[in-house]
Amino acid sequence: MSSKIAVFWPGDYRAKPNEWALDQSQEATTQIFAALKKLGKSPYLVEGYLTRPGEAIKKLGPIQDPAVGLFVHWTYAPHTVDGVVGKDTPLLLASNFSGTWPGLVALLNTAASLEVVGRSASRVWTRAKDWTSDEFFMEHLREWTETGVTTYSEEDLYSTSPVSDQARSTAQTVLDQIHAKRILALMLGDTSMGMINGYFGPRVLTKIGFTEHKVDQAWILERRGSVSQSRVDDAFKYVVDKGVTFHWGEEGAEDFTPESTKEQLRDYLTVLDMIHEFEADCLGWQYQLGLLKLTPPSDFAEGLFNSHARPEGNGHPIITSTEADQGNLVPMELMKRILEAKGQPGAVMFHDVRWGAEHDGRFLWVLLNSGSCGAYAFNHDVDSLKGAHSYRQPSGYFPVPGGTFAGVSLPGAMTWARAWLDRNGQLVMDMGRGESVDLPESVREEWWQGTTRQWPFMAADLGCDWGSLMAHYMSNHVAVAYGDILGELVAVCQGLGIRTRLWGKGTQS
Repeated sequence: MSSKIAVFWPGDYRAKPNEWALDQSQEATTQIFAALKKLGKSPYLVEGYLTRPGEAIKKLGPIQDPAVGLFVHWTYAPHTVDGVVGKDTPLLLASNFSGTWPGLVALLNTAASLEVVGRSASRVWTRAKDWTSDEFFMEHLREWTETGVTTYSEEDLYSTSPVSDQARSTAQTVLDQIHAKRILALMLGDTSMGMINGYFGPRVLTKIGFTEHKVDQAWILERRGSVSQSRVDDAFKYVVDKGVTFHWGEEGAEDFTPESTKEQLRDYLTVLDMIHEFEADCLGWQYQLGLLKLTPPSDFAEGLFNSHARPEGNGHPIITSTEADQGNLVPMELMKRILEAKGQPGAVMFHDVRWGAEHDGRFLWVLLNSGSCGAYAFNHDVDSLKGAHSYRQPSGYFPVPGGTFAGVSLPGAMTWARAWLDRNGQLVMDMGRGESVDLPESVREEWWQGTTRQWPFMAADLGCDWGSLMAHYMSNHVAVAYGDILGELVAVCQGLGIRTRLWGKGTQS
């Protein structure tokens, strides 16, 4: 390998997050330079954040040296992918594994997006303050500098799992439903925030019993005026009576008021009307980047859709995947149907794989995402919204005030899953058994404050080695359902022709 190595900064599209993460980017650059120099290499920096696909093409395209992308905050995958696709020069994605800004989330998303387009890349990460002191990190960095790739054990991964007769019978019930009436997903947009890995399209969806109908989010602006004030007021009374705690007017959120929530409910009702019009079964809701100055954030509406108790509801959630992510929409809808076929509440939560640390002798992931976690996670009561809190979405991201749908996830056994496309265009379902863990309040608050306190929180043991997930997981997102439905999900995937990949020895019994 060449002694010269390019180091570049994938960036957010928005200027403010890049400004917030600048100190960490500079520190990470100092650390990766020291590590590469220790290995006898000559690193150089590609100046500035890459904040547009065109910048990635212009700045990364001509580089023939091996390259390292530094991920210390959220970045859009095209800001790496579009500059390196079609090339075979060694590429390494490196993260500082910090919860402050979700750099490891961006690394996982970018790695999965590179897989979709068939571009090879390696991964490396460290939790050490001094990167050169981390032997694990340095050994994998050394391997990459010598061979152009670095590899990790796959002993935690399995191709399938035993399925009981009872699980297979439940799965057949779900398969019969899908064969009788295919699943229609209403898509408010498609790819979101550069998540190339999150869109499958009709060529994939129609083969597994799904189909999509796209509606431009501009329809929300056009139709929200037709929602009567009386419906909005009734919906507002409903969420208050059902127990949501609203944090209106708190310090730093002085502009967040009851009227803000009512406008979010207006959007909820607008989208609900579209769901009814098109007879959709589930919903993908794109991140509202183009509407940020025009309408409040969708998070409160998304949380309601994923809740059993919701205005003008029927006692069942409407599975809603935030950021229009079909990689979560598919497993969420299948998991909901499995749960309901077993006579259980069809509650499935959507999260980011945000960060993690050891507690009480085991590694726990912090799962949290600003939207799409329903109230069942907070109360295990299908008739209530108690435990749900609505905080103002951070103004640096969302200039129009509006609230989140947050809370603390209750402990219990759970099943997790995620669908993704491999470089051959084949759909793969990752899944595992795990546990939502009840942390001491002081630990929970420390971890929560170290990420994004306004968003829903789950501390999760995903039943596999955390390093395996960093090395092999093909997403920044995960779908979570309480209870053990792993066997049923395996059987449903087999019936639909979806390849399975199971994580952890706990999936083999």
